Amino acid sequence: MSLESRSAMRDYYDELGADEWLRLTRDLPGRASFEVHRRFLTRFVRPGARVLEVGAGPGRFTQVLAELGARIVVTDFSPVQLDLNRTYIGGTPAESAVESRELLDVCDPSRFADGEFDVVLAYGGPLSYAFERTDEALLGLLRIARPDGVVVASVMSTLGSWRHLLPGAVGVAAEHGEDANDAVLRTGDLRHVGARHVCQMFRAREVEDLVARCGARVLGASASNWASLGDPAALAELEADPVRWERFLANEVAACAEPGALDGGTHLMFAAR
Repeated sequence: MSLESRSAMRDYYDELGADEWLRLTRDLPGRASFEVHRRFLTRFVRPGARVLEVGAGPGRFTQVLAELGARIVVTDFSPVQLDLNRTYIGGTPAESAVESRELLDVCDPSRFADGEFDVVLAYGGPLSYAFERTDEALLGLLRIARPDGVVVASVMSTLGSWRHLLPGAVGVAAEHGEDANDAVLRTGDLRHVGARHVCQMFRAREVEDLVARCGARVLGASASNWASLGDPAALAELEADPVRWERFLANEVAACAEPGALDGGTHLMFAAR
């Protein structure tokens, strides 16, 4: 991705501002996705772990990491998002877990030493903005994780996004042509249609190939959503009853980890060592 394109993405998140804080709480699918992400993360973070959080944004998962007892180096490539992290986390108990806040591009973690972190967390899709440098970016994250540590990341999902955002895909095909739409589905690369928010989407098998190319292995994987992308009225009924909602979430987490469901969410999570 060119420097101009990376600058455009930084501008996008600067302009997005506090809306990023609301992304995983404003609706039911978002709240379910947050819980799937949270529970996946708890499998890999132990009390006392030193964590590099890449693309931390305003701090939804900074809070989670603090609750898990981690020590956190908070980073983002957007100065606005980094300031929002300070705004939302500063003054809360989670702030005591933050070692520092730093601007960081996922493609260049060279300031950090080999094996410096127990966990490197890249939720929210930082690797989906690396494009031709994705291998380089993941190699860099693996380098700074301890040999017995782990990289936990999420990327945008090609097939899950197509399924969930089909009306938008139909609109893209109408505006840019079916060939461009087919190219996006074939490659996962939204640059084929010149979207304002461009990213590289992935299939589960492509994530496996990426991790293998980088000399690592997948320890676990999960879609971000499955049934929670379904009927809003049914979801609302479930959420209104805490007991039923908890049982739904437990089933949703299990479903998202099924091999046949990995491509079914808007994002795809994985842990690699």
